[in-house]
Amino acid sequence: MTTARLVSTSPARLPSTSASPIPRTSLCVVGRAPAFSARALGFSLRLKPSPAMAAAGPPTAHGDSIGSSRIGEVKRVTKETNVHVKINLDGTGVAECSTGIPFLDHMLDLASHGLFDVYVKAIGDTHIDDHHSNEDIALAIGTALLEALGDRKGINRFGHFTAPLDEAAVEVILDLSGRPHLSCGLDIPTQRVGTYDTQLVEHFFQSVVNTSGMTLHIRQLAGKNSHHIIEASFKAFARALRQATEYDLRRQGTVPSSKGVLSRS
Repeated sequence: MTTARLVSTSPARLPSTSASPIPRTSLCVVGRAPAFSARALGFSLRLKPSPAMAAAGPPTAHGDSIGSSRIGEVKRVTKETNVHVKINLDGTGVAECSTGIPFLDHMLDLASHGLFDVYVKAIGDTHIDDHHSNEDIALAIGTALLEALGDRKGINRFGHFTAPLDEAAVEVILDLSGRPHLSCGLDIPTQRVGTYDTQLVEHFFQSVVNTSGMTLHIRQLAGKNSHHIIEASFKAFARALRQATEYDLRRQGTVPSSKGVLSRS
């Protein structure tokens, strides 16, 4: 089993009137080394080999490595937020999310469509607005995906899914390439769904892309209802990500790249 933890080097604090900078954070990774560096994000990596991972065999017909699941776990603590994320790519679709943003909880629960097990617990300065929590949760999710994927050997790498929801339909295409890029073509007609600012949808996906290193295209094919458009986007993303992270047995554990490695460099 592989876990990653992002731990603050100073005590967790929620927003204060102090003008002091956000405390430095460091990422402690146990298990497989991630395919690309988090140095650009202000994280430092300390790698420790895991006997369980060293003993794990090639992918099985069920998509798991023998004796292990692909798990990423991150704790991100700043003056603005305190976020804990754990993702199991080889789960059964169990979601336990408490972000302080009810609509975002609803969207993260849709990870069940990817059969991922997702745990998200966050406390943030939502008395100001949802921006900081929305961003930091997405950054932590992307970092957890990065760690869970490891060297990405044997995976499909590419995912493509179109999800309808009543009058809305959204297409998602993604590539776990190591090259972060987002193209978001959503036309959400209202400024808010409940209390959630709909501008934060694109910002959420941009933050996931930045830390996970994926190329992501989201295209709205139809839709008039804001809730339906956003929900179709998260459902399509979950299904496309499931397709990309599942194993291709014909690849026999090799990296799905003509370069032989998937990284940012």
